[in-house]
Parts: sequence; C-alpha cells; structure tokens
Amino acid sequence: MKMEREVDPVVLKDRIARRLIEVKAVEFGEFTLASGRTSDVYVNMKRALTYPDILAMCAQAMAYHAPESDRVAGVALGAVPLAVAISLETHIPYLMIRKRAKEHGLRNLIEGAIEEGDRVFMVEDVTTTAGSAVPGVEALREAGAHMDTLVVVVDRCEGATVTMADVGVNLIPVLTLDEIRAM
Repeated sequence: MKMEREVDPVVLKDRIARRLIEVKAVEFGEFTLASGRTSDVYVNMKRALTYPDILAMCAQAMAYHAPESDRVAGVALGAVPLAVAISLETHIPYLMIRKRAKEHGLRNLIEGAIEEGDRVFMVEDVTTTAGSAVPGVEALREAGAHMDTLVVVVDRCEGATVTMADVGVNLIPVLTLDEIRAM
C-alpha cells in the first residue's frame, strides 16, 4: 500500500499525542476499563476521533505502519471511523466487524466485500489486553481472510501484545500510554 503523501511517523506521533491532551481525550482519575481493570488514566479515542484533524493524522500514521493489504477492518464502534479514514487515505476498501451478527436481514457479522484469501489488517483505537480484538480476528479468519496484523492508535501496554501474539497477530501501536504520559 503506497500513500500519496510523505509521512514522518515521529512527527505524526508527537502531533497526535499533543492533540489528544489538548482535546482532553486523555483524562486522569479513577476509571474502570473495558477489560475490567482499573486505571488512573482514561484514553477516550472515540471523543478524539470526532476531530477531523486527529482522525486524519491517525489514519496517516496507521497507514504508514500497515502491511500490504486488500482490506482494512475495524470492529464497531471505535475502530470503524479509523477504518473509513484509512480507506480514504490509501484507497483500500474497508470492512466493518460487528460485535455480534445481526438477528435480521442477512445476519452478517462482517459488512463489506471480503473474499477467500484477502489480506486484511485490522485497526483498533485503544488496546489494553486486546481481548475485544480477538473475536474480530476470528471472524475475519472464518471468512477466509489472511489476518496477521493489528494496528492501534494507543496501546496501554497491559498485555495486548501478548494476547495478539497468542492468536498469531502482530500488534503495531502508533503510540503507547507511556509515551503520552511523558508529554
């Protein structure tokens, strides 16, 4: 996948981190995360991605780290805007993965055209343990896709890399929570 404009990943990483702090998408306090763990910091990427400049920078940075692919996939809700933005950035079609199949219509778990053997990389907004990404990986593989890369905007460094390695997926973070804390 070739991008039309040059991207300096170090500059983008710094800009994204600074914008996350500016828009208060990084909050300090006491929070319960999706993984069930408690934390003194919450990264609200859904809020951050409502800002067009942040979404565009994330798409550029994630596309820079992505492998050659036929499709980019995002799990609903947080990763779908990222998949769309990366698709617009790279001209690679995107897929949306539901948390569970619809109970009406075609009962699809994956929305978008996918064919046996497609090379698909998946995206996430934030990972802690990456437990919520595993069903997406499984759904893509069950659909016949070759899926071995997850690109995430922020990895909290609390086990996601190991979880993904256990299912044969390489996790590539644009930023880590430690890098944001160091700002």
